[in-house]
Amino acid sequence: MSEQMGAATLRLVLGSTSPHRRQLLQRLALPFTVAAPNADESPLPGESPIDLVRRLAHDKAEEVARRHRGCLVIGSDQIAVCGSQVLGKPGSAARATAQLRALSGQRVDFHTAVHVVHSDTGENEGHLDTTTVHFRQLTDDEISRYVARDKPYDCAGGFKIESLGVALFSRVESQDPTALIGLPLIWLAGALRRRGFAAP
Repeated sequence: MSEQMGAATLRLVLGSTSPHRRQLLQRLALPFTVAAPNADESPLPGESPIDLVRRLAHDKAEEVARRHRGCLVIGSDQIAVCGSQVLGKPGSAARATAQLRALSGQRVDFHTAVHVVHSDTGENEGHLDTTTVHFRQLTDDEISRYVARDKPYDCAGGFKIESLGVALFSRVESQDPTALIGLPLIWLAGALRRRGFAAP
């Protein structure tokens, strides 16, 4: 598909209501709309975290694509794992504090999946990015100050790396720094270029 055909015939839809993903996609300076996916996020029996996050990204994109014709739909999902424990979004200051205490000195793997689907042809492809964050040893005072300042209640792991949360780590191992925030833009920009979008 040529760049002209892609830009002229396909609309871009982000199948997510996440404000973080919306802000990330805006970096590519392409017009897009947002649609809420209606996908069951319950894990299947025996499903690994990686298989779950891949499936959810795929299912979200496919579900939105069924409702929007003439579109390229982006679906994405992320899961955070510490050892065998899946980390959720804390939702409150108390739970964020408890989560960060438990993660002090620990390693956490963030698996971020993204999937793109052409709503008319069914053509699709997906990608998984894994980012590993290593928490330094955190004091109770540091945790309390951080939670009060950043209020990371809606973030898996209880931190915002794009904000003050970057000070919580000894190191981060990543191929794409945007993946940890919720959408791997390096891969996604390439997928969009393959479908005729000018990114950049």
